[in-house]
Amino acid sequence: MNEEQRERYARHILLKEVGGQGQQQLLAARVLVVGAGGLGSPLIQYLAAAGVGTIGVVDDDAVALSNLQRQTIHGTEDIGRAKTASAADFARRLNSGVEIIPHALRLTDDNAAEIIAGYDLVAEGVDNFQTRYVLNRACTTAKKPLVSAAVGRFEGQLATFKPYAAPGVLPCYRCLVREEPPREGQVNCAEEGVLGAVTGVMGTLAAMEVLKELLSLGDSLAGRLLIYDGLAASFRAVALPADPACPDCGGQNLEI
Repeated sequence: MNEEQRERYARHILLKEVGGQGQQQLLAARVLVVGAGGLGSPLIQYLAAAGVGTIGVVDDDAVALSNLQRQTIHGTEDIGRAKTASAADFARRLNSGVEIIPHALRLTDDNAAEIIAGYDLVAEGVDNFQTRYVLNRACTTAKKPLVSAAVGRFEGQLATFKPYAAPGVLPCYRCLVREEPPREGQVNCAEEGVLGAVTGVMGTLAAMEVLKELLSLGDSLAGRLLIYDGLAASFRAVALPADPACPDCGGQNLEI
């Protein structure tokens, strides 16, 4: 690290659990953030501030006025711009020492494997099950950690999925949500609303889990689901077992 980096990351370096070596690990890390919205905003902000060396941002949407109540890396002047471009500009202003790679597209089974191949870890804060399933299949096959956050109204949930680390024990996302819920059973913030600060809480927690995974710190959320109730100001964690019949990670699919 050069002198400027040592000063910028001084509070990390002072932590004996991180130190100079840990900060160098962050500077060498490559993280893909899928979704540059309410959850992606704090994720991108804190990963860039922490000095994660390369951050990819996937989103195929443009900034709208209704986004600004919770998507804090975008401003009024960004309305109509691609979210990937706006997010990249924000992150570069925050920390010019990190590389931001915009991917202005929607992930599919045809392109996901190629895109995530260039990253160490994937973090998602998307608003649809199709993309989550695409990411789960790609990350499971590539044996890469997937940090997944979701919100609705006044609540949020967070988990880390890395079934390859303990086949038959640790779950993947599809062990949690086997099939997409019926349309009437899905929570959509465009229809039901969400308190903006809830996305800030969950996105920041997701950033914490990403940094823990990159630095091998503390207890991973793999095998657990963290649930936040904003109105009750409470957190609880529940165990997530692997599903031996899961079509994405069950049985011989994860032989190491």
